Amino acid sequence: MRPPRTRPEESQEPGFPSVPEPWLRVSEIFLSLQGEARESGYPTVFVRLTGCPLRCSWCDTAYAFTGGERIAIPTILERVAAYGVSRVCVTGGEPLAQKETPGLLVQLADRGFRVSLETSGALPVEDVDPRVSRVVDLKPPGSGEVTKNRYENLACLGPADQVKCVIASREDYEWALAALERYGLASRVEVLFSPVYGQLEAQELAGWILSDRLPVRFQVQLHKILWGEEPGR
Repeated sequence: MRPPRTRPEESQEPGFPSVPEPWLRVSEIFLSLQGEARESGYPTVFVRLTGCPLRCSWCDTAYAFTGGERIAIPTILERVAAYGVSRVCVTGGEPLAQKETPGLLVQLADRGFRVSLETSGALPVEDVDPRVSRVVDLKPPGSGEVTKNRYENLACLGPADQVKCVIASREDYEWALAALERYGLASRVEVLFSPVYGQLEAQELAGWILSDRLPVRFQVQLHKILWGEEPGR
């Protein structure tokens, strides 16, 4: 059961003027198993922020494009802590589209959480707190957003980070393979290849990876195997 929602957007002490708290627009905060990337399978609190400048063809969180609730960062921290687990994933939408997101990441890390950030790769990631594992998408042609890739991001990634390629076709696979070689990614960062759910058979992508002996981690979306397309899982 999720904690009740409140809106403490200001803090005030007797005798002092009210000071607005930094806030973020949040679509949902929930506990689930991490379904992707290095932390797959671990109980994780997800903080899904509202808004995204991209419109990928296979997006499964379009409900997070708009709406959401304005929540002060201290309240977000309280709700995360209430679940009693050590892992937190800040996702979207595109979480870096909101200017207060880096501050939230710092405060989560300060409180000892193991924090990951899932980002589209279209916005700068170099200023994200180094304690945060950055999971950066690299969009192939099938996404419809290949022109939004910010390749400068790749240069600042290291062993704690991951690059994720979501693949819908053989064309996407060949494109991702070329990018892997062009930027020397596998020698610097963990690379994840995953099939688009419902578009490319997992066995087919797995076969391509094995045939080419790629130094990448194959993954499927664990949460969809368990719960299908149900939002908030």
